[in-house]
Amino acid sequence: MSGHSKWHNIKGKKMATDAKRGKTYTKYARLIEIAAREGGGDLSSNVRLRTLVDSAKSESVPNVNIDRAIKKGTGELKGDAMEEVTYEAYGPSGSAFIVECLTDNKNRTLSNVKEILSKNAGRFASNGSVLWMFERKGVVLGKLAEGTSGLSEELELLLIDAGADDIQESEGHIRVLSDSTKWSLVRDVLTAKGAAVESAGLEYIAKQTAPVDADALTKVEALVEALEEDDDVSEVHTNAVQH
Repeated sequence: MSGHSKWHNIKGKKMATDAKRGKTYTKYARLIEIAAREGGGDLSSNVRLRTLVDSAKSESVPNVNIDRAIKKGTGELKGDAMEEVTYEAYGPSGSAFIVECLTDNKNRTLSNVKEILSKNAGRFASNGSVLWMFERKGVVLGKLAEGTSGLSEELELLLIDAGADDIQESEGHIRVLSDSTKWSLVRDVLTAKGAAVESAGLEYIAKQTAPVDADALTKVEALVEALEEDDDVSEVHTNAVQH
């Protein structure tokens, strides 16, 4: 999967082990709970909730987990209220980081993130100092249907019609960027054409990258991994790229 990994050589490996898969389930449960609390549990009227449920299902989150999260959000089930928190930071060699968290205790989460940064050549940044370097985009990663020789002109046109801004294909793997509102349409096109969608949703994509050498890259990857291991951290984004 070298073609796939070239798009994730810094952000971190995709969820593979049972432990990491469990964290994926927890992340979506928390996001769905928040969306249901803010906009209600009706998928037809709560666009954000519907989008999250679609994304959760694309990551194979069990329906029972989704239903329980919706009920927690609407108050049918009791539990501590979850909040979304986003932190900005600098990493090795001037790289920029956005750390998305889902937590029921912001003080705990802030303390943990600061400690991880300080131990891994990073430092906390003030609000707005890093965020402007990124934009929120829809990102769909997948593997093209077996037997295809690559990205066909037909599929490329269908993806563009669905809202794709950028399409990259390598060794049978495909990465499609879109407007933040169009990723589910892109995902549906790929699925209809037999592609195996590996992940789909919203990400912060760097508008300005920070090239780093091999030594700094190792430190960046260590920081990403340490952050991703924290239970409250849901996503880690960086603008670091290999020099």
